[in-house]
Amino acid sequence: QGVINDILVWFGLVADDNRLSMIYNATGTVITMTHILLPFMILPLYSVMKTIPPSYMRAARSLGATPFTAFFRVYLPQSVPGISAGAILVFILAIGYYITPALVGGQSGQFIGNMIAYHMQGSLNWGLAAALGVMLLVLVMGIYALYSRLVGNNNQMTLR
Repeated sequence: QGVINDILVWFGLVADDNRLSMIYNATGTVITMTHILLPFMILPLYSVMKTIPPSYMRAARSLGATPFTAFFRVYLPQSVPGISAGAILVFILAIGYYITPALVGGQSGQFIGNMIAYHMQGSLNWGLAAALGVMLLVLVMGIYALYSRLVGNNNQMTLR
């Protein structure tokens, strides 16, 4: 049941007796987390795109570029800081989510935060929980170093 299933049935994409199951699985977790984290991607992207002067696109068009070429050669490269900032923000938030995957995903939609919490509280395997936490930290720091190198923020501390 639900609004998404009703819309899919109404458009004829899914049969009425074969509705999608969107709870207690990874699909429901991804849909829910996308819904929750979408503003964290849109806001940095919007703030960067707002600073790009429209005259750049007009200049590219006046020099003979197609709208497609003007977008990919002029507008998109200037949007990379917003895209990468939004992506790293969403990734860091999503990787540490605990409650949403536990409620929506059940056993099959677990994230690393859920596994760390289980090994800390349930199985009392603190060594494994600490190892997972260190792996998570190394992964996030590696992605941040990649972001820093990609965007080229020389005024911030970087890993060497």
